[in-house]
Amino acid sequence: MSRWSSAELARELVNRAVVAAISAATVWRVLDRDAIRPWFHRSWISPRDPNFAARAAVALDLYARRFEGQALGDDEFVVCADEKTSIQARCRCHPTLPPGAARLMRVEHEYERGGALAYLAAYDVGRGRVTGRCEPTTGIVPFGRLVEQVMTVEPYASAGRVFWIVDNGSSHRGQRSVDRLQGEWPTLRLVHLPVHASWLDQCEIYFSIVQRKVVNPNDFTDLDEIRHRLAAFEDRYNAVAHPFDWTFDRADLDKLLARIDAHTQPDTPPQAA
Repeated sequence: MSRWSSAELARELVNRAVVAAISAATVWRVLDRDAIRPWFHRSWISPRDPNFAARAAVALDLYARRFEGQALGDDEFVVCADEKTSIQARCRCHPTLPPGAARLMRVEHEYERGGALAYLAAYDVGRGRVTGRCEPTTGIVPFGRLVEQVMTVEPYASAGRVFWIVDNGSSHRGQRSVDRLQGEWPTLRLVHLPVHASWLDQCEIYFSIVQRKVVNPNDFTDLDEIRHRLAAFEDRYNAVAHPFDWTFDRADLDKLLARIDAHTQPDTPPQAA
């Protein structure tokens, strides 16, 4: 088994004659005090882009308002963009019950599907403000509409340069996306993060806030309610917006990659005397 309960471990200890008798509660207390807890696991993903450090450093420099060794001007902006896919409208078969004295809020498990939509957002790293829109699905055309929504309003419309930091999703992948977007918007500079580096995209932080404060628990009558809730939250968020306290820099990246490299390199046999 990949996971053992306290009761199963207690029976196994008795079957192996480790102890004559032991309760599941005693097993739990022993394990709870131990420093190694193999019943927990944490997922992780290793960088596989050979230019991971160099490509990630470009985004980190932009967060520090530098590009190619030069400080950004007051008329230059850094935007992180991403898509939150498949936000479903789950209309519960019975109304959600509000919390009461000594009672948690109760959300009916059974629901009827009311469709799904995608939420596209562009987060201004320096100003802390977000611009979003809902679309039936993701893709080149929906992402292009988000870009147009941002680039046609101030301060971006008259900016010297607007750097767009994106991952490698199909809506904005590769050199073709660079040629397309920079050809349409001369002041736009598209910056791709390395593969498996969405954690460096500050828009993901905003999406995690949306997930906690808007989407969960998922109890929407239809897609129009989702659109209304996301737009209303966006207005509320922007009313008190301030940048994230981003502190991860090039030095931190170098330390992280060095630790990963130390774990993934095969052990070197000791040299003969």
